[in-house]
Amino acid sequence: MCCAFNGGRGLSAKQTGNSEFKMQAAMEITAKYCRKEMEDYGMCVASNPSSWQQDCYQLKVKVAHCTSSHPVIQKIRSDCSEPFSAFEQCLKLNQTSVGNCSEHISKFLACAETVKLSSLGEPVAVPHV
Repeated sequence: MCCAFNGGRGLSAKQTGNSEFKMQAAMEITAKYCRKEMEDYGMCVASNPSSWQQDCYQLKVKVAHCTSSHPVIQKIRSDCSEPFSAFEQCLKLNQTSVGNCSEHISKFLACAETVKLSSLGEPVAVPHV
């Protein structure tokens, strides 16, 4: 779920300090296109506080599948890879002051907003961070 735009890679301990900013952008887009899967998973986790990792595993897999296979997310990942990579690089260089990367995240989200699916022919609206 967290890794819709970084090829499914997890976060290293060093990256974790900056991850909230990056994850917020990914979560905004994931929530828009995989809302049902995320809601089902969240309700399962809330309902199973002591056993959620086991009880909700299949729902977690569904969220991961959605983020890796949804056509809009794939298109954003493809069309906006350059601004997202610049954003990731900015986070690496500004680990103690991620606010310095707000312009980079804005560029990525602006790109995501302009993504069009040829089958839909409609612009994709993504909420702003």
